[in-house]
Amino acid sequence: MGRRTRRPDTDCGYHGEDEASETDRNHRSAPMPLDGSLRTQIGELVIATSIIQLANGFFGTFISLRVAIENFDAAGLVLSAYFAGFTLGALRSTKIIERVGHIRAFAAFAGLVAAATAAMPLLVGSLAWMILRALVGFGCAGIFVTTESWLSAKAPPAERGRVFSVYMVGTFLALALGQLLIARADIESAAPFNAIVALFAVALVMVTAARAEPPLVSASATLPYGTLIRAAPIAVVGAALSGLVGGAFYALVPAWMQGQGTTQATIALFMLVAVLGGFAFQIPVGRLSDRFDRRIVLASLSFGFAVTALVMVFLPHPLATILPAAVLLGGFMSTLYPVCVALAHDSMPADRVVAVSGRLILVSGVGSVVGPLISTSLMAHFEIDGVFYFMAAAVLLLAVVAGVSGFTTRAPKRREAPFEILAPQAGPLAHAPLDSSDETVAAETD
Repeated sequence: MGRRTRRPDTDCGYHGEDEASETDRNHRSAPMPLDGSLRTQIGELVIATSIIQLANGFFGTFISLRVAIENFDAAGLVLSAYFAGFTLGALRSTKIIERVGHIRAFAAFAGLVAAATAAMPLLVGSLAWMILRALVGFGCAGIFVTTESWLSAKAPPAERGRVFSVYMVGTFLALALGQLLIARADIESAAPFNAIVALFAVALVMVTAARAEPPLVSASATLPYGTLIRAAPIAVVGAALSGLVGGAFYALVPAWMQGQGTTQATIALFMLVAVLGGFAFQIPVGRLSDRFDRRIVLASLSFGFAVTALVMVFLPHPLATILPAAVLLGGFMSTLYPVCVALAHDSMPADRVVAVSGRLILVSGVGSVVGPLISTSLMAHFEIDGVFYFMAAAVLLLAVVAGVSGFTTRAPKRREAPFEILAPQAGPLAHAPLDSSDETVAAETD
């Protein structure tokens, strides 16, 4: 479409815009609803990513059980390898997307995960599985960065929060459903690997065959190392400890339960309620984080997690007592990291949102690698109680540091934007191509 021009004034005085121009301006300032085509494109991406999260949720618990059966000497390294690969993928996938575009990047990452997963039953061994699990982690990180940046570009700004809320709901429900699949899986066979490959292949077909137009790609901002830890030390420490306890819990608790003779159905139910607990806590904790000093909220969550972890050591083991504790444990654990992200953003300029989130992903990833390594050694000497004591001690440290800071120093000035679901790598990585209406707005602002 050509450039739209204003009707020139016929008098010397200012007459303003004509009625049509005023209508256009009001239309542009109003929230842009999702049209049918755009809703379909976004829906396809969300469904494809939910399928991948279904496979990923199942894979995480399954590999913990399978490694326990294989009795690898380097079990901790095998379980940590995924988080190491995921951290590296979160750091490097942006460059890959910038170079090849979203659709080809998604295909490459999904193909990498499928190939590495298919190779695992063929190459059974500690070293081979460490490498393959790292490749799976790298590919999964790339898939999520690709999807989140794509969604961020496609969703109109006024609808972005709602789109990412749907995305996160799909993620949590898929992770929960993945735990239910454990109850029916033959852990010692190759069938679970084949099922995971099939799910990734379905997601790959959905994205590559979809009619969704990929966004344009632009370079992302960077953040010098050391800047974030000086500006928001509690957020950085919290992100690291969040990764540490999360990696230890999801990697080792299912394996220990299986070693105690717990049925697969019970393990699946326990992990399911932990995931659903995390889902249930997101909105209430987010609102509390927006109303009160985030450091006090973080200290409260940390203290709640530590108490729940210690209580689980002494609780009797019937499901009626263990499952409510698992809900609380999963809820406290899953909300530590989002509060740390919001706290970090309060202390940094608004134009560094993406870079700050990238640094926190790195810190959390390092914690996720270290957590299973330390916990594996502790479990060898103190059984699962040592793991829960370790997690409780680590998070109690965070509770003390955040609590003391919250009560002795003024909170950082909070940005007006409230706590919300963020796409950590998505902001400047991609943007939608200009359509005719965008060209009009750009022309009128020249």
